[in-house]
Amino acid sequence: MLHVKGRVLVGPEDVRDELWVVDGRISFTAPASASADVRTLQGWVLPGLTDAHCHVGLDAHGAVDDATSEKQALAERDAGALLLRDAGSPADTRWIDEREDLPKVVRAGRHIARTRRYIRNYAHEIEPDQLVDYVRQEARRSDGWVKLVGDWIDRGTGDLGPCWPREALAAAMAAAHEEGARVTAHVFGEDGLRDLVEAGIDCIEHATGLTEDTIPLFAERGVAIVPTLVNIAHFPEHAAAGEAKFPDYARTMRKLHARRYATVAAAYDAGVPIFTGTDAGGSLAHGLVADEVVELVTAGLPPLAALDATTWGARRWLGRPGLTEGAPADLVLFAEDPRADVRVLRDPRLVVVNGRPTGG
Repeated sequence: MLHVKGRVLVGPEDVRDELWVVDGRISFTAPASASADVRTLQGWVLPGLTDAHCHVGLDAHGAVDDATSEKQALAERDAGALLLRDAGSPADTRWIDEREDLPKVVRAGRHIARTRRYIRNYAHEIEPDQLVDYVRQEARRSDGWVKLVGDWIDRGTGDLGPCWPREALAAAMAAAHEEGARVTAHVFGEDGLRDLVEAGIDCIEHATGLTEDTIPLFAERGVAIVPTLVNIAHFPEHAAAGEAKFPDYARTMRKLHARRYATVAAAYDAGVPIFTGTDAGGSLAHGLVADEVVELVTAGLPPLAALDATTWGARRWLGRPGLTEGAPADLVLFAEDPRADVRVLRDPRLVVVNGRPTGG
């Protein structure tokens, strides 16, 4: 049994002095008789952080084995990320659900991409007339999300270009929603965003191509973005790697990188929902969620809004509980107030999963 004292951040405006962990679940009422082995912890408490865009079971070359997937999940856990939205993976990671010591995973199935328009070994690579069938398939395999690749290098133009015609997108969104799933899409560039939103998409990953023309549309429709700024930081490297063959693409990537913070700030100011994701698991290491929160603040989000993007708001968006009565005790303890300085998130004092401390 755990007794946590200090400042329990149940919500942005709901701060309590203590909570109890009884049989792995949260209680705000002291048990009638505390057991002799009760452990008392002190500090600032947040619900387990959320990485809403990562890839457990994936590396730069494709699917990985279970041992590697376990290391990825443990890296997220040790960083305090206890709720993961797996935004596309070819590996079967359902076994993680049986592990009481690992984060909760919300899966989006396998990426769905246009033929030869994405990273090799990552996605189902198909043509538009197959899109509806594959969306239904991945919706049924997932935990309520489907992941499309919305744009990639078009070899005909030598630059980023949309992957899907508008009619195919509209039919695919309708099919996913009929299956009870939401749809998100990888999109770096500007072109194609309007078609995706008007077709009914629920979220855009990266969203570096947002402009003053499309930001109001996102806000009006309530379409969320997951900026993955720790990944966008590597755009200059991607530009350099592709410059000899695709100079227009390289220029586009540098332009999107240069305006990344201004893009996120403008989206936030317009009321676009923003959530924290790192894109870990492709070429990036896992366990970077705190760095992403810091990046959101650097981009102009108030600290409390950046915290909400990885805690209370993110959990509500994904339909998972936070620090509520009877919920699984997934929480992170810090020595200082993360609302005063989000860099505190980089140094969790203790991580508790399903009521069990993982160290400290």
